[in-house]
Amino acid sequence: MASKKGLLFKVAIGFILGIVFGVFLEQSGSQSEIFVQVMPILNVVGNIFLRLLQLLIIPLVLSSLLVGTASLGDIRTLGRIGFRTLFWFAATTAVSIVVGLFLANFISPGAGIAVEGVVGEGREPQPLLDVLLGMIPGQPVRPQSFITAVTLTDGVLSTSSATIPYNAMTAISEGVMLQIIFFAILLGIAAAMVGEKAKPMVDFFSGLAEGMYGVTNIVLNFAPYGVFALIATTAARFGIQILLPFAKVIACVYIGVMFQAFVTYSALIATVVRKSPMWFFKGIAETAMTAFVTRSSSGTLPITIENARTNLNVPSNIAAFVLPLGATVNMNGTALYLGVSALFVSQAYGLELSIADQASVILTGTLAAVGTAGVPGAGLIMLTMVLLALGLPVAGVGLVAGIDVILDMARTCINVVGDQAVACIVTRAEGGYDNDEES
Repeated sequence: MASKKGLLFKVAIGFILGIVFGVFLEQSGSQSEIFVQVMPILNVVGNIFLRLLQLLIIPLVLSSLLVGTASLGDIRTLGRIGFRTLFWFAATTAVSIVVGLFLANFISPGAGIAVEGVVGEGREPQPLLDVLLGMIPGQPVRPQSFITAVTLTDGVLSTSSATIPYNAMTAISEGVMLQIIFFAILLGIAAAMVGEKAKPMVDFFSGLAEGMYGVTNIVLNFAPYGVFALIATTAARFGIQILLPFAKVIACVYIGVMFQAFVTYSALIATVVRKSPMWFFKGIAETAMTAFVTRSSSGTLPITIENARTNLNVPSNIAAFVLPLGATVNMNGTALYLGVSALFVSQAYGLELSIADQASVILTGTLAAVGTAGVPGAGLIMLTMVLLALGLPVAGVGLVAGIDVILDMARTCINVVGDQAVACIVTRAEGGYDNDEES
């Protein structure tokens, strides 16, 4: 835990130093020797960090999502509880993203920054039905044209190409992540249904997932330097005024988290569980505070389970199933953060997101939350994926990476609160609380 806290502290320091150094470069002038000499180095360091993040996305999502789905075990035995649990996780996650999108549309944290066209460009918005249809892959291997020769004739440059197959998992550059998520869920469900015969496959992907967690830790050790370079480059190019909207981003996330806790979850506890929201929040107070301080759903899990059993009267078997699964797949707070950040980046670069694009954020964020939960830095990884899927500049990650330490506390806290709310809902659905006094 100490190493993670140290990393978050280093990222925050890198963000602050990047601001200071970037403003210094901006004040020195774009024609100054230090600006000319240093900016290419910052660009290289920042782009290395971005490419490392993109490198993680596909194997991490595919392996962890498949294993998480397959871990439900015998679908015939766990199907009822599993379906209820995943349904409420997905439903509350989708609500979180909608809340985030609404707040970002209303507050417009990225409006007026005007850095359009600097890195990348938007794409034409897809119709909503095309987004839904695009979730289902037509084939696991798709053809791709590659340049095989370059010739120069009479001053005219020409190329020749050949079409060779490539694995669909490399299609991240084409924005087909939803297809990979769909395929991973489907294969995970099939593995759970097949049982023992599919165990070698699940073990392989489990090992791959553990390996990717290790790679993620390695990459995140580079994060302070990448964040420093990205934010310094931004500040050097556009000055301190580009940093002011961060207050709005933080406000959007924290307002959204409070809405999710005191409106969404309070309503579910009162109407579905038929208990007092005060009873619920009193029972989870220790867990919520621990999650806020440690910023780790997994690290808080022992306290989460104990509070659910003793304070919320969740049966041990339901607590043992729902809460560890929630620590792995339920990321309400991160989902809300994705909605806010995607709108922030699009507004900062002057790229309008259509209703269909924002619906794609809801779909991508809801499903991706299952795929990368429990991984340190999952918010940045998922944000990278969402930006790629929308055709937004990936460098926009650098605009919010530095304040991730502030946002992560709220995200983790609401993630754990959501886990316990769903545990209470499943308990009520399974006949629990019937003999309790309504409170």
